[in-house]
Amino acid sequence: MTIQPTGSASSAAPPFTRRRFLAAAWAAVLAVLSGQSAVALWQFLRPSARAGNFGGRVRAGRLEEFGLGTVSHVASGQFYISRLDEGLLALWHRCTHLGCTVPWIEAEGRFNCPCHASIFNPRGEVLAGPAPRPLDLFAIEIVDGEVWVDTSQPVSRSSYDRSQATAG
Repeated sequence: MTIQPTGSASSAAPPFTRRRFLAAAWAAVLAVLSGQSAVALWQFLRPSARAGNFGGRVRAGRLEEFGLGTVSHVASGQFYISRLDEGLLALWHRCTHLGCTVPWIEAEGRFNCPCHASIFNPRGEVLAGPAPRPLDLFAIEIVDGEVWVDTSQPVSRSSYDRSQATAG
């Protein structure tokens, strides 16, 4: 005769313990973070040469928006349009010394680099400071009165020449 114990717990483990729940929650959190990191890395590494973004063709505006003797910042393209007597220049707003963003100071009529005090005139020429050369240029194309700037290939230069301006 066999005696069976009474009131004994079943020998099968509960299907979902607290430990398993926490392990699954941590795995889900790590999977989401890994996915977000992979997407961010992909967006950082892929080229952004779409129209309207830096690194591609950027619409700066209509030609008549740029008055003679004015300097206008185009934030989406990271450049300035300087309208001179001889035409338009698209000046990269990056200092040629160490790459700081150079703001246009309207009251002074010049670009003043806040990092190391380089000063540039509306043609991008160096007036003072440690910058070794003028601000870089981007190619400009005027199509049906619209000013388009190609920011994919900055043009380094050692001095200003009238031929660098796009007639407009």
